[in-house]
Amino acid sequence: MTRGVFLSLDGLDGTGKSTQVRLLAAWLRERGKTVTTCIDPGGTPIGDRIRQLIFHADLNPTIECEALLFMASRAQLVHDVVEPALASGGHVICDRFLLANVVYQGHAGGLDAEALWGLGRFATGGLEPDLTFVLDLAPAAALARRARPADRIESRDTLYHERVRAGFLSEAKRRPDRIRVIDAGGSVDDVHAAIREECSRVFDK
Repeated sequence: MTRGVFLSLDGLDGTGKSTQVRLLAAWLRERGKTVTTCIDPGGTPIGDRIRQLIFHADLNPTIECEALLFMASRAQLVHDVVEPALASGGHVICDRFLLANVVYQGHAGGLDAEALWGLGRFATGGLEPDLTFVLDLAPAAALARRARPADRIESRDTLYHERVRAGFLSEAKRRPDRIRVIDAGGSVDDVHAAIREECSRVFDK
């Protein structure tokens, strides 16, 4: 059986990741593909509890603790959801994955990015998305789009989120075979069309 394709979407909160995950999944299903969608952190009973810990406004974990909580949730997600779906020939679209750890706790949070890549490979058994789409938008524009109260990480200052954006762009430049930057400043349809175009190349292979 042919193994499925693993895709992830990432970027600042407010760039439209969740919407684009939904649209991409619908587009692939219309073409007869079996698609599983998931969110990182979360997506399993254990992961959902960890997600609550990560974003709980009254908690103040160290940046190291924060990084490890993400890794723990992801390890369970891969074991319970992602790997079984891929092994059965289905495709997986994940709202965030390891790149988010590298950028939020590494580039923006001050931890060693390469160490996080290594720890992430341990947590996932070496599994990485075949392709990650980074939805790119300036922090001020992303903030203006958010229609809900900020969580603990979203509440960090503008400088932090500027480092997050720079981290995404840096990693995309370093790994162009795995990470593609999509301008999120256009309409929902424009962003979806750009993602579809990149996806078509992956599936054509």
